[in-house]
Amino acid sequence: MRATGPRPSRPGRLPRRAVPHRRGPAAVAAVLVGAAGLGALPAALPAARAAAGCGVTYSITSQWPGGFGATVSVTDVGDPVTSWRLTWTFAAGQTITQAWNATVSQSGAAVAAVNATWNGSLGTGQSASFGFNGSWNGSNPVPTSFALNGVTCTGTVVPSGTPTPTSPSPSSPSPSSSPSSPSPSPSGSPSVTPSVTPSVTPSVTPSVSPSPSGDGEGTLVPDPAWTCGLPDGIVQPDRGRLVLSASLQRDAVRDLGATPYGARRVTTLRGGRFSGARPSGGTFTGSVEQGGLGLDLTLQSGSVEAEDLFTLRTSEGTLIHLRGCGVGLPGSAVRVVADFEAPTGSAYAWLNTGTYVARQVVDTSGAIAFDVYDVTGVPSGGPRIQLTDPAGVPHQSWNCATGTGSRGATVFSETVTLGSSLAVGASKRGTRNIVPITGGTTSGRVVGKVLPGGADYQLVGSTTTLDARYVLATDDGEYILVRNCGPIGRLVPTFETRTAGRYAFLDTGAFLSSDPGAGAGGVSLTFYERR
Repeated sequence: MRATGPRPSRPGRLPRRAVPHRRGPAAVAAVLVGAAGLGALPAALPAARAAAGCGVTYSITSQWPGGFGATVSVTDVGDPVTSWRLTWTFAAGQTITQAWNATVSQSGAAVAAVNATWNGSLGTGQSASFGFNGSWNGSNPVPTSFALNGVTCTGTVVPSGTPTPTSPSPSSPSPSSSPSSPSPSPSGSPSVTPSVTPSVTPSVTPSVSPSPSGDGEGTLVPDPAWTCGLPDGIVQPDRGRLVLSASLQRDAVRDLGATPYGARRVTTLRGGRFSGARPSGGTFTGSVEQGGLGLDLTLQSGSVEAEDLFTLRTSEGTLIHLRGCGVGLPGSAVRVVADFEAPTGSAYAWLNTGTYVARQVVDTSGAIAFDVYDVTGVPSGGPRIQLTDPAGVPHQSWNCATGTGSRGATVFSETVTLGSSLAVGASKRGTRNIVPITGGTTSGRVVGKVLPGGADYQLVGSTTTLDARYVLATDDGEYILVRNCGPIGRLVPTFETRTAGRYAFLDTGAFLSSDPGAGAGGVSLTFYERR
């Protein structure tokens, strides 16, 4: 979800991976396995995948009754490899339920983790990390033996303690309590043991352990390209006053893979419920409309940038648009700067002013706990942790793309079906109207369907600006994230898809869009090359 204040230069993702809320510090269990050269490789392994030596760090970053989160870092201390496969065996029946930054499979007690498309190449001395959430019953011992591309990593096991399971706090916190659901990591964010000392960037080595609240002590200072409207830093949410607690239900989670900006995951919401406390006293409740989007981007450093868009409906029928911008350390909850648009003449107009920061966590049931705090005037506390985007990687954009030129060849056309409009009405930026996207089809160089979820977030003022967000699924199995945005007559689309896929040409951004026209059950439009 995105920020209050000036718009940052790029967008981000809802749900991110989060560490469960804990009431006391958690120890970290780690095993370090080093290896020397181990002779000849099995004949089945190509030489490019050989590993004459390897080291592994397995860390239990959080643990709660029946569940845990862990991160694994593998270091190549032998010949360089262009891809890797790390295997181990659980000793006590643990089961992996979710993973990120690697493809993880399990057969019985045997586990295999295969590199993602962007972290497979390792030079001598280089490392790659991935994370996962799992379940346990009775005990949760650390594995003691690993193999990289079929070669055993041998060495000394150095455990640093086993975390004590903690009970989750109540799932419906009062205004004086903080959110507490144990959390598998949302939407694919990595879960590397954070260790960020003040002034050190996560892209070097994070060195601040997660706080009991699960998102790190201190103030997170976003990269200048993704400031969330708070370039001086995002404080710990629970230093402020709890305003609203929402439980968001996930409908579908789709991994686009490695895009030009990082590893992209899109979550569609099925709906949800919320309750809140007015600053003047009293409470309010309501529901979350179906079709909201969470856009999570995991960077090569392991940190996360997120953008959320969804609509609240209060019990008396008032609609409130929320767009959030978030950042998170590896393995921690995402801090989301929440920007509300409520009708100016309603009892909720107070949400249009102030600074609000949410903590976003996915619990064991898959629901997203989204707890918003008013941090207006709250001073920074603890260390300042600077987040830095990887060098040489393009930045995602928060604002609409712009472009000049004329229409060239047709790329593809769409027919998009729409739901009933949701009218927020006059608010702080103009008159907001939200048109849900319910489906559709595409033809041309992209053949497939428009997936349900997302909307056209229209803003009517002196000019009418459209901002449509949705996902395409191609007939050959790829996902394409679409944003078609701008004033009527000057729409400029941006696409985001897998860089190694068939539709990577769409990532170039050199396109124009027609205005929406009448179509079966909704609208039709065409995308063109820009010349």
